[in-house]
Amino acid sequence: MEAALYREKPPRMTALRGLQAEEQGDPFKILIGTILSARSRDENTTKVVNKLFSVYRTPQELAGAPLAEIKKIIHSIGFYNVKAARIKQVSQILVERFGGKVPSDIDKLLELPGVGRKTANCVLVYAFDKPAIPVDIHVHRISNRLGLVKTNAPEKTEEALEKLVDKKLWTKVNDMFVMYGQNICLPVRPNCKACDLKQECGYFTSSFSAKAGRPRARRLRS
Repeated sequence: MEAALYREKPPRMTALRGLQAEEQGDPFKILIGTILSARSRDENTTKVVNKLFSVYRTPQELAGAPLAEIKKIIHSIGFYNVKAARIKQVSQILVERFGGKVPSDIDKLLELPGVGRKTANCVLVYAFDKPAIPVDIHVHRISNRLGLVKTNAPEKTEEALEKLVDKKLWTKVNDMFVMYGQNICLPVRPNCKACDLKQECGYFTSSFSAKAGRPRARRLRS
């Protein structure tokens, strides 16, 4: 995967990897950045996160911030009304229940409002360097296209990948698959020509069979 990425063009860093580097893996900023990144392009997420943290840098500051001001700062991101309320609420809970610290335990992370398994696992990987496999749309799509799993939900993909991938590599899965999904294995019109894995890929072989006039294999959902 990595060879194909760099052969085409140097891939840009994912939003969470960039935030991890810029903020030295600050768990609070990784958590808030992940919440804001939902259904948003990486470029916009990075811009909004940087703008937000230039004003409010700690759970205490964000917990006490006027909701209207938070909305104003993040208004260019999708679902900003919901996300503004969510990050303020999460900040308040961190202050009141966890002493202003982001928990490094997945069960405690899942207790936070709006934090699902993907977000919790992103915090474990990018903030605490703990083994986990955050499954977003890219990880789910590529895993199914390659035939690594046959699942219809991200939670099932996570379970399957945990059994398949050596635990020492779990922290690398999300970042690599997201970059691959953004640059080569696109949701629509993937750049199969550039992919080194196409001969092992059920999505490619089924498409190739169809173009060659042979009976088309069942295409896995992306």
